[in-house]
Amino acid sequence: MRNAKVAVALAALVLAGCTGPTDSSSTPGGTTSSAPSTTLSSGSPTGGSTPGAPGTTEPAPAPPPQSGAVPLPGGETPVPTPRVDGGTLPDTYERQVSASADGRTLRVVGLAGGCKTAGAEVTAQSADQVRITLVTTYYPPAEGVVCTQELRDVPLNVTLDAPLGDRTVVLESREDTA
Repeated sequence: MRNAKVAVALAALVLAGCTGPTDSSSTPGGTTSSAPSTTLSSGSPTGGSTPGAPGTTEPAPAPPPQSGAVPLPGGETPVPTPRVDGGTLPDTYERQVSASADGRTLRVVGLAGGCKTAGAEVTAQSADQVRITLVTTYYPPAEGVVCTQELRDVPLNVTLDAPLGDRTVVLESREDTA
């Protein structure tokens, strides 16, 4: 009987969408580009009410679907550790970067899970370095819905203006709320 109660509780969480629903209309592989920001977020609320706030009829924004990045064109080559600077990243992040055969697409590793999604942005590019911000976006759940607290590594692709070459990759992180 106890196992049945646990199974019903877990099924309710899954049905509530806490583990990140799937949607075939999303960007394939959760990829981002060097555009100012391509991580998924919700638009501004209409009518002056806050979605999901107590006393409103609008539901809280659901986290967009999260999946792994598409394979890198031509395969992937790890960027040597001395050329990856993740000094400001929290310990929960991987400090791994891989480059596509042409060096223009990089794969980095973000964090997602529960009511959080991962994204990556190329925030600066110079002759010496490429700066990439790993973005974790929190989507507050609707009233009465509980989010799991697990985080998992999510591969993300970003596209550079020019091949990486011998430049250093600087990894930073940021947390947003939708």
